[in-house]
Amino acid sequence: MKVTVVDHIGIAVQSIDESLKIWEAALGIACTGVEEVEEQKVKTAFLPVGDTEIELLEGTAPDSPVTKFIEKKGEGIHHIALRVENLEETLAELKTKGIRLIDETPRYGAGGARIAFVHPKATGGILLEISER
Repeated sequence: MKVTVVDHIGIAVQSIDESLKIWEAALGIACTGVEEVEEQKVKTAFLPVGDTEIELLEGTAPDSPVTKFIEKKGEGIHHIALRVENLEETLAELKTKGIRLIDETPRYGAGGARIAFVHPKATGGILLEISER
């Protein structure tokens, strides 16, 4: 397994439009686009910062994982994503090492990435996304 970079930090927000007022207007970090990922019931906005990005996440349905996260914990950091060279090999290696996975096979995420999540119980309470672009 080769982790190449922190791909992004996902932040759960009630409203991307309201959050962009802070990130773009106050902090000067430009959004490169907003995208809805219907399969995950989420709308995303990416804000590049060097080699990584801030990903704002807004739930699009009451049963969206992001909506549920905000109801339980409030707005804030939702996950950290690490980019790898080969997602299938990484998942197989993690599984061999006994790491609990949410996704044993890749799924599609925002920006054309292939992604999979590692269960927070395996990482000390952090939802970890593994990403391949």
